[in-house]
Amino acid sequence: MNILFSRHALEQMRERGVSINEIKEVMQNGAKFIQDNDKIVADYRHIRVIFKKLEEQYFVITVMIRK
Repeated sequence: MNILFSRHALEQMRERGVSINEIKEVMQNGAKFIQDNDKIVADYRHIRVIFKKLEEQYFVITVMIRK
């Protein structure tokens, strides 16, 4: 799984203590729905990841902790 991260996503991951492995787990196993502009929202455990699927890779836009 080839994943690119926005600067914002990397900052949010660092601030919230979320690892790249956790991001992969959310993207693979999480419940997903489509948001505006073809963004995919994935929720798994306590983490939400918003990303886009590009041709052969994924682009993570932001990472949040679910409440």
